[in-house]
Amino acid sequence: MKRLTFSILALGIAWLSCTSSAWATVVEMKNGMRLEGSVGKIASMSDDPLKGSSAGAVDLELIVLIDNDLKRTFVPTSQVQDIQEAAPISVERIKIDQRVADSGRNVHAVGEGIRITPFDEFGRRIYSMQTAQGPIDVIQGITEITPDWTRVQGLMAEHKYVWDMRIKTSSIPRDKLSAILMRRINPKDSSQRLQIVRLYLQANRYRDAAVELNSLLNDFPELNEHKKHLNELWQLSANNLIDEVELRKETGQHNLAYGMLNKFPSDNVASSTLLKVSSMLTEYQTAYQRRDKMFALLKQHQKEFADATQKAQVDVAIAEIEKELNINNMDRLGPYLRLSDDPKLTSDEKLSLAISGWIIGANDATENIAVALSVFEARDLVSEYITNKIDVDRRGILEKLKGMEGGAPAYVAKIMQFMKPPLWNAEPETASEIPGYYLMRAAGVPGHSDFFYYVQLPQGYDPYRKYPTVVTLHGAGTTAEQQIDWWSGSHSEKAKIRMGQAARQGYIVIAPMWAEEHQYEYNYSAFEHASVLFSLRDALRHFSIDTDRVFLSGHSMGGDAAWDIGLAHPDLWAGVIPIVAKADKYVARYWENARNVPLYFVGGELDGNKREQNARDYDRYLTKIGFDATIVEYRGRGHEHFQDEIQDIFTWMNLHKRNFFPKEFEVVSMRPWDNFFYWLEVSDFPERSLVLPSNYPEPKKAPVTIESKVLDTNGVRVDSGTGKVHIYLTPDLVNFDERITVSYKGRNYGAGVEPSTEVMLEDGRTRADRLHPFWAKIDTNDR
Repeated sequence: MKRLTFSILALGIAWLSCTSSAWATVVEMKNGMRLEGSVGKIASMSDDPLKGSSAGAVDLELIVLIDNDLKRTFVPTSQVQDIQEAAPISVERIKIDQRVADSGRNVHAVGEGIRITPFDEFGRRIYSMQTAQGPIDVIQGITEITPDWTRVQGLMAEHKYVWDMRIKTSSIPRDKLSAILMRRINPKDSSQRLQIVRLYLQANRYRDAAVELNSLLNDFPELNEHKKHLNELWQLSANNLIDEVELRKETGQHNLAYGMLNKFPSDNVASSTLLKVSSMLTEYQTAYQRRDKMFALLKQHQKEFADATQKAQVDVAIAEIEKELNINNMDRLGPYLRLSDDPKLTSDEKLSLAISGWIIGANDATENIAVALSVFEARDLVSEYITNKIDVDRRGILEKLKGMEGGAPAYVAKIMQFMKPPLWNAEPETASEIPGYYLMRAAGVPGHSDFFYYVQLPQGYDPYRKYPTVVTLHGAGTTAEQQIDWWSGSHSEKAKIRMGQAARQGYIVIAPMWAEEHQYEYNYSAFEHASVLFSLRDALRHFSIDTDRVFLSGHSMGGDAAWDIGLAHPDLWAGVIPIVAKADKYVARYWENARNVPLYFVGGELDGNKREQNARDYDRYLTKIGFDATIVEYRGRGHEHFQDEIQDIFTWMNLHKRNFFPKEFEVVSMRPWDNFFYWLEVSDFPERSLVLPSNYPEPKKAPVTIESKVLDTNGVRVDSGTGKVHIYLTPDLVNFDERITVSYKGRNYGAGVEPSTEVMLEDGRTRADRLHPFWAKIDTNDR
């Protein structure tokens, strides 16, 4: 339940009102994000946010700072949609008495944590970290708890450290948090016990609030008149459960959603909520009945089909539909179901609607049985071509397709969009007892060993559904497996599934083993790029990935890699999320490429000189027009993984989608392997622009600029400092039925350009993006 709706619901629980209240400002971003906190402006990320801007007039303060006491978020003024003052909200602040170190060494930088013990019942823990002088142990204690954040400070000890850091309260397990709170209060004082209930209520943790209130009422029978409020809390908890069911349903986890609805608790739940549960169950039951009706109709029309020359092929197609039709792909047979009782259509025409809709989608379903069977046969040939490694075999497949109506480019494009991944049934390198968790092998760079990557599929994975995906890169001293755990959650032996955010939100997670053993820094090399990009392309062949919603992320050294690879290949990503990353080498030279890909940075206030090191590039993203950039900095935190931020990261990712066909773009490059951008492939870099990582930097060299624009005159114009350009066209860019103009360095290459099945299949085989296959290819050469 969102905080805005909570203020209305809380009116019915007035007895829980808190005397203290806080104002917040709401910043609405153009990308859909909603940020709350105290709002200010600064001119540069090198400024101290606590002291204000050190340079520049007010009109040059183009960076908006939102501080919610847990973290500071920096965004460009140009990306702000609206800023509004929010109504005051009640905020419970519970102080925990600790012997705080008010003198001693000030912690100015926090190194990577070696060991962090869990909080004990007194709210204390040991934070062991590496420093230039060796490892140190800092005794920390919780000193303040609010619904959103918890304050942790250095305590008096043999070695005293003055340190004020913040963590999300939700990161503390309820049983541990309650034990700490119960130690702080007098359990025989009902008013103090109510503080805990209010804390959970304001945090939208309604079930936890209900558990605490129920315990309170058991200990204080004289408060029984407040049982109605317990019922209200259970109702709010039920509403949260409804939200969770809807999330699972929207992300394709239908079996789980259906099971949750069947087991939905009915005690203390409003009739309107139970009615909604009943309605959602009815929707599922109606869908299953609709599927059963389709099966019955298909059997009937199959029985009536009389053409002996086509019957065997029809039987195979219907058998496949009956085997694989499910709630994720039933809409493909929508036209068939709507017209199944139309007396004007023959059984052949009705079956044609079913078979063609199954292969190329409901919008292109046809009543022509010859076309329907042709696209059905073409589908298998397309899949065979994409997976075949022998050139002569592919030539034979291509000749077959050229002689078929279903092999025309317009049909092949639809086939590729709706087909299952071509290697969907291939055996993984290693399977795991964890459902959907595999170690995969991808072909490596010629002359080198193969690449390996881990993948975790969401619960209820269906190859007919397209899934958003995270490609995540591990840091030094960590593993790809740990990256899977960070995003998808650790495996629960009891539940037999992962319980993390990627699992909840229906994301595939890919973790390449991208670095060499004992590697401690990112090298900006072609091999590292290939390990990431080849792993992604291999995954595209095996799994059903929505290529418009692929996000690249990484921690520490992996964050450095994600930042560089994201800018070097901006056309691949819906967004890039570097965590505790640093800007170096090509990142500074490629900064203009960030106009083409949204960025979300996460770091700590005390992570050495990271902010100073990154300030130049941060300022470029935050002060110039056209960049969708968000920078999150946790207060008092250093070099760590920031699991606290994962829910906000998913909120941001769910609002972003790649634009693969921008009408205009400009990018730069300095490495020969950074040479593919959207629908352009460049080569023959001038010597003045090439800088290999081993030679970096070469101050006199400047990046080559590649520009392209879609013209109103049914064409494109390309300008590039490289010698040769391959231009790929699709109906999203040009109309193939009209004269096409393709301009490159003063010459027109558009004459005679036509859609090509071969270009499309080769693109599907090599680039593996079946959602956006290229239809035609133009080669230019300017030597």
